[in-house]
Amino acid sequence: MATARRDLLGRLSDLSEEAIQRLGDVPGGDRVFRAFNSLRDQLVELQRRVTGLEELERRLTALEKKVERLSRSSGGRTAATPRRTTSASSRPPAKKS
Repeated sequence: MATARRDLLGRLSDLSEEAIQRLGDVPGGDRVFRAFNSLRDQLVELQRRVTGLEELERRLTALEKKVERLSRSSGGRTAATPRRTTSASSRPPAKKS
């Protein structure tokens, strides 16, 4: 049984190599190879981005848990002092030389 499987896989491998070689000889075959390579590169980039998103999701989940824990420990109170903001009109005008 194992020998038959190896023979089948060997034949399949030989046929696929032959098909790729024939495709290279066909007019426009180089365009097909470039398209496949471009597709491969795009898939690698997509996988890299998805991996980055998964890391961001893990960090976001950890931060959400931390905020939840902190909000429970503070009793839901807000800050006693309001935030101050400065606007452009409250600043003194710049000196001209």
